[in-house]
Order: sequence, then structure tokens, then C-alpha cells
Amino acid sequence: MEFELPDAVLWDMDGTLVDTEKLWEIALGELAEHLGGRLSREARAKIVGTNSLQTMRLLFADLGRELTDESYAEANGWLEARMHELFSGDIPWRPGAVDALQMVRETGLPTALVTSTVRPLAERALDHIGRRWFDVTVAGDEVDGKNKPHPRPYLRAAELLGVEPGRCVAIEDSPVGSSAAAAAGCGVIVVPNDVPVEPGPSLLVLETLAGLRPDDLSAAFRLAQDGRQARSA
Repeated sequence: MEFELPDAVLWDMDGTLVDTEKLWEIALGELAEHLGGRLSREARAKIVGTNSLQTMRLLFADLGRELTDESYAEANGWLEARMHELFSGDIPWRPGAVDALQMVRETGLPTALVTSTVRPLAERALDHIGRRWFDVTVAGDEVDGKNKPHPRPYLRAAELLGVEPGRCVAIEDSPVGSSAAAAAGCGVIVVPNDVPVEPGPSLLVLETLAGLRPDDLSAAFRLAQDGRQARSA
């Protein structure tokens, strides 16, 4: 069967390629204890995939504490320092991630890493993942404060690659990241990890990256195109 590939593939990092959400959970739990409380499961689920400011808003609200500029700076600095320590060790891959990266590279399509994680931590993770998989990388502190779920990270990645966002497929794991990619106009493949993602007409939901094929990229690309055509009809 003939199928049309997208012009580029845009990869999320945490929870999609590597299982670093487990490391974030450790650090966030420790931060909550540092602040004199305990992070609830409900708040943790809402935090997955969010930017640093939204993370702190959710964390402080969960602990019943006021978030000020000063407390944000202190808590965010504490969290980043702890994540630097955790990222220095082994970072577990998500199932099938390496083979999926290899498959996409073999298609010859340009690729980007699009992560909410700030550049210093992203570089730590890239030491493990490898930079050869990506033509460009976009970190969470490089999008003018408009991090996921805002579409800006994906728009920026497409801009750096010189392609139209609507001609891209993004691969994500969370509701926040999926919303950002869809808002940018990308086709979206979702491989849920720590939190469920509600199925939608524009999302291709897979159980795992293991066995990812070019026709999966094509299917996600086609779903996005069909959605745009339906909305314009």
C-alpha cells in the first residue's frame, strides 16, 4: 500500500524516549518533603509534561503554600540541582525507543527533539540518548516562556528544520505534550506512559514504540490532514 510520509518527525523526550518521568517523580517528591509536605498522586499526574512554572504552581497549590517569585526561584533551583544529580546516573530507555529512533533515521526524514526540560538538563539526557538522532533540539527555556502545552516549542522546531508544522508528526506521551503538538498543527503519535491520554480523532495512540513503522508516521500525518480538511469544510 502506498502512503505519504510527513516532512519531519519531532520527538518528545521525558516519558517518550527515556523513562525520566520516574526520576522527576523522585525529585518532586523530595522537593515536597523539603517544603514540609507530601505531593499527592493527583497533583503529580497533572504535573507530567508541564513547564517549570506550571509545575511549581501545581506543587505549591497541592501543598497549600503560596507561590511567590522568591519561593519559585528557590524551589525551582532546588529541583534542577536534584535532577542534575539524578540525570548523572543511568537513564532508562522507553521500550522500543532506540529501534524507533533508528527506523525514523533510516527514512531520511529530518528530526527534532522538543522537550520541556531546560537546556542544561536536556544536555545531560542527550549524553545518554545521543545527539546523532536529531538535526535540531529545542529545550524548555528556549521558547520565550511559551512552553508546552503552548504550541510554540513545536512551531520553533519546525521553523529550525525549515518545514511547515502541519507537515510534521510529533511523538509524545502526555496530554500536555499531545495538546501542544496538535495545537501546532502536527500529526501526533501518542504512547502513554505515566498518565493516560484521552483518545481523539487527531491522535494515533499506540501502546509502545516497539515495532513503530513508517506507515504509523503516515497514518498520524493523514489523521492531521483529514482533521484540517474536516474543520475547513
